[in-house]
Order: sequence, then structure tokens, then C-alpha cells
Amino acid sequence: MSIRTVAPHRVKALGRVVSVRVGSATAGHRQLPSFVLVGAQRAGTTSFFRALQSHPLVHSANYHKGVNYFDVNYDKGFAWYQGHFPTTSYLQRRTHANAGEPMTFEASGYYMFHPRAAERIARDLPDVRILMMLRDPVERAYSAWKHEHARGFETESFERALELEEQRLDGEVERMCLDDSYQSARHRHQAYRLRGEYADQLLRMRDFIPHDRIHVIESESFFEHPEATYGGVLEFLGLPQVMPDRFDRWNGRPSSPMLDTTRAQLHKHFEPHDRALARLLEREPAWLS
Repeated sequence: MSIRTVAPHRVKALGRVVSVRVGSATAGHRQLPSFVLVGAQRAGTTSFFRALQSHPLVHSANYHKGVNYFDVNYDKGFAWYQGHFPTTSYLQRRTHANAGEPMTFEASGYYMFHPRAAERIARDLPDVRILMMLRDPVERAYSAWKHEHARGFETESFERALELEEQRLDGEVERMCLDDSYQSARHRHQAYRLRGEYADQLLRMRDFIPHDRIHVIESESFFEHPEATYGGVLEFLGLPQVMPDRFDRWNGRPSSPMLDTTRAQLHKHFEPHDRALARLLEREPAWLS
């Protein structure tokens, strides 16, 4: 067990602050991410992040699953971002016994949905590869509501939150695009249907990043066939086929089931969006097959 695992929260928080300050001062000696896991929120990204961390050539950002630079911290500057990653000398020492070059990455689940993130990623990390992890949008919406309700960002019932979504989000994307400094809590924490309209988000990512550097996986495939799904990602990244000792599931939130009428309404809403996604992927997403 590592010191970071057992240290009190205040000690860990101080460690993060010191790490970022030192990292920013030594940014030029640190390795930028080779790939980024951009979301979606509540689609199994934490479980996939843990699996990637286990690979001997893969190293995450220091202290963080996600840095959230390209969405809510972009004003802090590129040195601040680069300072979150290990130094190149450290990586070479850690991986000298393994065949292949070390890779770094981070996983920020809001990047995929944020209207400016794709453009910023492409500008600042021109050679980066992108992993997009999707989930049945009906199940994702309900899971997101449970998550935000538990954290205090949502106070309404799921059905009422769906009713309010369009009103809550009205004009938020436009304002975010016009004002780099504007951050929308509603867009980040109360978008349940809109986050599941994946085709629009994939198209936006493709507007800035070449098609062959974007890899889409579905959480249903990962949890049902983890070795094959994970192996496909390693192939996409050009990494040796080294599997974790086991594939675990993280961050589940048990609760009462969704109302059948709500589920039917969401299925109807997402049907055209799922068809559009299937055309982009040139296959049906896993939750339909």
C-alpha cells in the first residue's frame, strides 16, 4: 500500500499543491500525454483508467485521474498542465527494462462534452490520440443524475431534472464559446440527455482531430468482453499486449430502478442519436447489438 493511499486528505491535498508547483517550474522536463481518455462521464472511465494504469509502459498524471485542463482550468496555462506529468528521466528509469517507449495519459470525463475542449486539445497536443468511452445513453443519464444528486449538484427528482434540462442549459454553450473565462455549472452537472447525444460530440472531436487518432469503445463491450476490448485499445495505442491481473468495476452507485415510463421516453429521445452514431462508427453501438 502506497503512502498516498493511507495519508490523510489534508496531507494528500498539500502534496498535490506542491507537486503542481514543482511540476510547473520544471514543465520543460516533463512528458506530455500520448493519449487522453475524454469521457463520457459515468461510462466506466474510472475502471478503464485503472486498467490502463496497470500497463508497465503507461503512466498517468501525478496525483490525478483527470487534470481537467482543457475544460475548466485552461486559464492556468500550458506549463501548469505539463507540470502534472512525470519527468522524462523518471519515465526512462521506470521503463528501461520493458520493451517500448513510455506513454503518459490523463482521463477527464468532461472533455468530450465541453464545447471548446476538442479545439484546445488539438492545438496544444497536435499528435495526441483520443479514447472515447461511451455507454447506453439511457443508463448513462440515470447514472449521472444519481452521481450529481449524491454530490449535491442536483436537488430535483430524475424526472423533474429531465423536464428542466432544456431550460437550465438554454444559452450556456453559446456563452461558453464566446467567453473563455465562463464556466457553466449547469452544463457540467445538469446535462443528462444532452451528454448522451454522442454523434454530435464525436463529430466535434473529428473536426479537430484526425479520424484515425480517435478510438471509440463502449462500456458494455468492456465489461462483457474486457480482454478483447482492452486489447483493441492497446493495439490502437501501439502498446504491447499486457493484460491486468484482473478487470475491476469502480464507482457504481446502487439505487432504485428507473421508472418504466421514463426509460421509454429516453429510448425514444435517443433513437435518432444512436442511429447517427451508428453511421459514424459504421457499426451499431454495443447497447443496440
